[in-house]
Amino acid sequence: MYRRPVISAGILSQTPFDKNDPLKVSKAETWQGYANILAANAWTVKIGHETDPANKIGCMLSSSAVATYPFSCDPEDVFGAYQMQRISNYYFGDPFCLGIIPGYVRRIWREEGVSPKLDEEELELIKDNTVDFFSFSYYRSGTFSKEVENAFDTGGIRGKDNPYLKAVSPAPWKWPVDPEGIRYVLNVLYDRYHLPLFIVENGIGLDEHPDENGEIIDDFRKAYIHDHLVQIREALLDGVEVMGYLYWGPLDIVSAGTGEMRKRYGFVYVDRLNDGSGTLERRKKDSYDWFRKVIESNGENLSF
Repeated sequence: MYRRPVISAGILSQTPFDKNDPLKVSKAETWQGYANILAANAWTVKIGHETDPANKIGCMLSSSAVATYPFSCDPEDVFGAYQMQRISNYYFGDPFCLGIIPGYVRRIWREEGVSPKLDEEELELIKDNTVDFFSFSYYRSGTFSKEVENAFDTGGIRGKDNPYLKAVSPAPWKWPVDPEGIRYVLNVLYDRYHLPLFIVENGIGLDEHPDENGEIIDDFRKAYIHDHLVQIREALLDGVEVMGYLYWGPLDIVSAGTGEMRKRYGFVYVDRLNDGSGTLERRKKDSYDWFRKVIESNGENLSF
């Protein structure tokens, strides 16, 4: 289980596992938190449906890591990539969508000597109250190789560079651009859960500044979105039920992954720099009017 304390919240014990490091969380506490989330999700679904049977209640999971490809045909890389998908996504998706606690999770519990508390009533609650749709984020794909330590961040898995992907975002982040990856994720998730899918995060962060004419020409962003929407259309033709697409995010805000303004995602430039200076003035980037046209045509007009 990956922990991302910079962008996540939690409740710390008054009697910490390690008094010399009160932020350190034991494996038992980590997995008990997991169990509590499963029960809380099931209660949310149950109460939402009881409040109004017409309510549609979904989950949201970071799912770039579903597009973790084996770096080679070595069986260890192939199964390692699958394990990465499991422990970065499916271990929540399976309980939320299928109502089960997977065997691979229970194996981890046995091997780590932990026994999260979930009584029979809670297990039945999880089984009987699954979500109505699955929403997710996708930014980039990654690879798994047994030869390197595979890292994880808000964009997905970072392993060896994929030699088949030629485009990367500009320095300093250099995220690989893999539009086919979103089609892959959509198909994998739909085949696994048979639920409507909602893309609620997809975008590219760039270091941008107005040019001498006060304009921000962000053709790289337009190409990124264009190519991903083309692949979403392919997934629709594959039979995947896609509820919608939300770009992350319309305005420049502090990046959750790096904690800085310099990594800009928006269609609207906000005059604020990492050091806090700036007027907060907003101005449209070149992508603004282009994406408005995409929305107005429901994705039919992608030309730029």
